Amino acid sequence: MTHVGVSTLSLVLLVRGVTGFIGTLIIGTFLKRGLYQTLIAIPILMAVIPLTLIPFGGWIAAVATLLGLWGLMATAAPVGWWSWIAQAMPENAEAGGGLMVAAIQLAIALGSTVGGFLFDSSGYQSTFVASAAVLLLAAFLTFLTSRLQTPRAA
Repeated sequence: MTHVGVSTLSLVLLVRGVTGFIGTLIIGTFLKRGLYQTLIAIPILMAVIPLTLIPFGGWIAAVATLLGLWGLMATAAPVGWWSWIAQAMPENAEAGGGLMVAAIQLAIALGSTVGGFLFDSSGYQSTFVASAAVLLLAAFLTFLTSRLQTPRAA
């Protein structure tokens, strides 16, 4: 959609990689402040990105910025989820890790299949909207989990 050349595309991907590295460096600070708040905020913020890419996808500065933000959050998110596994299943972290890997592989397979069908039938916009919907669902399910696992004052 942006019609960029190879050099510009490489630069955008470099930006995404550098921001991803930064994301893994700073995620610990946010996790210390609040595990569930961070695990809820990341997918909400990530849901905004594909929805914003739809109207601004032709503007390279916006695309580079949004993909940089995506890299920042998308590489930090797994650190948060692995932290949650270690906290939620301290006696069975290895089993939890195996389940997490299986869930990730299933998500990749389903996402590529459903995304491909959506792209073929309705264009890239439908895949972006669907990804935003899945991210918001993830945030909602994380919120519900936080309510079940966070002790409430009597």
